[in-house]
Amino acid sequence: MFAKIFIVPIIICLLPLSPTALATDSSPGATVYIISPTAGEALSSPFKVRFGLSGMGIAPAGIAVPGTGHHHLLIDTEELPDLTAPLGSSEQLKHFGQGQTEAELALPAGEHTLQLIFGDHLHIPHAPPVMSEKITITIE
Repeated sequence: MFAKIFIVPIIICLLPLSPTALATDSSPGATVYIISPTAGEALSSPFKVRFGLSGMGIAPAGIAVPGTGHHHLLIDTEELPDLTAPLGSSEQLKHFGQGQTEAELALPAGEHTLQLIFGDHLHIPHAPPVMSEKITITIE
């Protein structure tokens, strides 16, 4: 009996946490958006992307402060990444973990899509996710 009392809690603690258990709550009504460029705009490369946020604050990755997070930019993505896991980093998914609110991008000529996702201190999208609309721009 003594062993059961200690073994069961240990086993429960060793079970992997569900990804949704790791998600940080977003603030009600929070929004993230791309200030510039605007949808449909034609630009030359490189160009500056400015990020907007309302209803939450900015904090660098690794700093756990309720109601805050940092930006992640999706470039030319067909599908959203897993919104219950830390966002990876690639040419199509840029992290701004230092709390940046703008970035300079260099993209080849043609049409491109941009979309923001706000992530918490662990790069996990909030629950519910705070995402911008996807915009399309043209690089001349």
